[in-house]
Amino acid sequence: MTAKKPSPQRIAAENRKARHNYFIEDSLECGIMLEGSEVKALREGRANIAESYASIEGGELWLINSYIPPFSQSKDRAFGHEERRRRKLLVRRDQLARLAKGVGREGMTLVPLKLYFNERGIAKIEIGIARGKKMADKRETEKQRDWAREKARLMKQG
Repeated sequence: MTAKKPSPQRIAAENRKARHNYFIEDSLECGIMLEGSEVKALREGRANIAESYASIEGGELWLINSYIPPFSQSKDRAFGHEERRRRKLLVRRDQLARLAKGVGREGMTLVPLKLYFNERGIAKIEIGIARGKKMADKRETEKQRDWAREKARLMKQG
């Protein structure tokens, strides 16, 4: 009998614009408290975390304005969940202190990067401590990316 290979993480939602709009200084994997219908809806992969952010309030970490649509197979909408409710994120006390220290600096914010299921099938969210980019920074990043692509193409030809 062959050993079962661990399956890679399955991404339920990704914030692709985060790396375009922010410099990501540090990131952290957090657990997330979800209801049953939210987990089923996440497995369908239609969630959106692009407009959401995280906030530290009352010694707890919260995910605000994330969108998880109602589960499509549900016949009874009365037992569903609210799509844009605040969801509690699960972190250790020392990790929360590190996040609070990072956000305490001027211009820093907590941005969700991706929402996924780990190898054990548990929903996790990756949170980044980020600093907003200005337009010139965005142009510089794009210029560097284009040059790296051009350089790789030239190396491949020659």
